[in-house]
Amino acid sequence: MNSRLNLLGGVVLLILVAVSMSVFTVDQRQYALVFQLGEVKRVITEPGLNFKVPMIQNVRFFDRRILTLDSADPERFITSEKKNVLVDSYIKWRIIDPKLYYVSVGGDETRARTRLSQTVNSGLREEFGKRLVHDVISGERDKIMDQMREKADVDARRIGVQIVDVRLKRVELPEEVSGAVYSRMEAERKRVANELRSEGAAEAEKIRADADRQREVIIAEAYRDAQKAKGEGDAKAAAIYAEAFGKNPEFYAFYRSLEAYRNSFANKSDVLVVEPSSDFFKYMKNVGR
Repeated sequence: MNSRLNLLGGVVLLILVAVSMSVFTVDQRQYALVFQLGEVKRVITEPGLNFKVPMIQNVRFFDRRILTLDSADPERFITSEKKNVLVDSYIKWRIIDPKLYYVSVGGDETRARTRLSQTVNSGLREEFGKRLVHDVISGERDKIMDQMREKADVDARRIGVQIVDVRLKRVELPEEVSGAVYSRMEAERKRVANELRSEGAAEAEKIRADADRQREVIIAEAYRDAQKAKGEGDAKAAAIYAEAFGKNPEFYAFYRSLEAYRNSFANKSDVLVVEPSSDFFKYMKNVGR
């Protein structure tokens, strides 16, 4: 009885072992390749419970998530103006064809990373060689990343991989070049500033000259108008004097003589040398009459 129980238990154990060796689970984050004697028999892309032939078939799993390839050190590239720039970049990629991925790189992620890194670096070297320093630093940075992603993706699909994104984290000049570039930029800014100052000074002189011209014109016109008004006043005064003289010439002559006396004798220190018989004293001599 005991031997039968032991035999039954052994059979059950063998069955359990065989079942455990035949069943495997594929996670939603994985692909699975079923091999038979080294040959790929099945590609499993959906998660769930699956079966294989024990001892004959084996399974390898591959990550289907987006992976990151980040360069350890910045790469040095040369622009079209023969300037060195340091570029720090990273690549986002994922496996889309696990069978082709296995056939191309043996399912080795290190080999896949090396292939992708070489492809992207070669493409970046080509793109940077077409552009100036300003373009790669700011002007066409987004364009470079888009073109690089498209080119690298074409090559990556040959090994069953998709390039999701290529990003330039940092693009800067080497230390030995930065000083010279900054000095040249400073000199250029100073040149522009000096040009602006010169243009400002020239414009200021132009404004001052125009203001002086307008001032002279205004003064000349004012003097002309003043002289005109003065002439009109003198003419009107002369007309009034003439009219008054015409009405009573004797009184007019007397009034003018009084004005002359007042102006002549205004200051006691003044000395006037005139003959007593002069017409100047005409009205003084005839006071008693």
